Amino acid sequence: MTALAGPSAAVAAPSRPAGPPGLRGRPWVVIATLAALLAAAAVASAAVGAAGIPPARLIAALGLGDAGTAEAAREAARDQLILLSIRLPRIVMAVAVGALLAVAGTILQGLFRNPLADPALVGISPGAGLAAAVTIVFGDVVLHGALGVEGLPIAAFLGALAVTGLLYRIATRDGRTSIATLLLAGLAVGALASAGIGLLVFVADDQQLRDITFWTLGSLAGATWPKVLAIAPFCLAVLVALPVIARGLDLLVLGEADAFHMGVPVESLKRFAIVLVAAAAGAAVAVAGVIGFVGIVVPHLLRLVIGPAHRTLLPASIVFGGLVMLAADTLSRTLVAPAELPVGIVTALLGAPFFLFLLLRQRAVVGL
Repeated sequence: MTALAGPSAAVAAPSRPAGPPGLRGRPWVVIATLAALLAAAAVASAAVGAAGIPPARLIAALGLGDAGTAEAAREAARDQLILLSIRLPRIVMAVAVGALLAVAGTILQGLFRNPLADPALVGISPGAGLAAAVTIVFGDVVLHGALGVEGLPIAAFLGALAVTGLLYRIATRDGRTSIATLLLAGLAVGALASAGIGLLVFVADDQQLRDITFWTLGSLAGATWPKVLAIAPFCLAVLVALPVIARGLDLLVLGEADAFHMGVPVESLKRFAIVLVAAAAGAAVAVAGVIGFVGIVVPHLLRLVIGPAHRTLLPASIVFGGLVMLAADTLSRTLVAPAELPVGIVTALLGAPFFLFLLLRQRAVVGL
């Protein structure tokens, strides 16, 4: 893998440390703070919505306190139904999706040595979305009907893996992977996948059309406990694998030759990282649709605060990614309540200006 000129060079060899030196020396304090904020955001998200549950009634809704009067008991039963059947699975789903997208973006940026790498921008999320759309339109009986809610995560993972494998083969020659070629090919493959989704729209019936629209805009409105369990194996696999690649990604910043001489199996690391990205992005797309910019914003902000070491950057991305997605989803269902905005629109409104800021910042760095 060759280092890119311009933006990549700025990431591979920054001219000065970024972020507060005190925080960069205490990354676990930052992670603990983010975890506390995530817990507070989860409580707030559980309390707000079209049917609000005041914080004082949350304990009774969880069955941990005495409801008191008969009227209070009826309120507690209603709150419990809303909380356990709708709010909690959606909160868990938002945290899981945000963590998966953030980890995928962190791995891609470390692998490509480019802060602009993101599963949605290099074609991985559109490829997963195309596989999910094909499953919705043509595989209802063969795959989705046979495997239940597990069918779409598996199909999306296979679609993401097929796209990443294709990109890897296009960009690899004589055992060397050109990241510049991979990024450009990713844009082309992503456009083809989007065109394929557009074609499926014309052959889909009304219900399938609504489902495809859900994937293209991104939404957590259909969150259920079975869907949470369907992506749980992907989350667990990614979580277990992160410590394995952290050191390799750190050394890869020095260049492939230096990393190889320091004991990193570079090509194996790249293949393993690509599979991890496919698993993370595929699972996220399967349950929430195509959601962009989380994979760009989260790792970049964390890198400014705690530094580039993946040993701490990857777990921090899990926590901060979950926090960002949970906040975005809470906004999506409260801004226009009782209606609901697709969460993909919220993340785009928040992330697109930041992406433009990154482009302008990188242009200033390289003097373009």
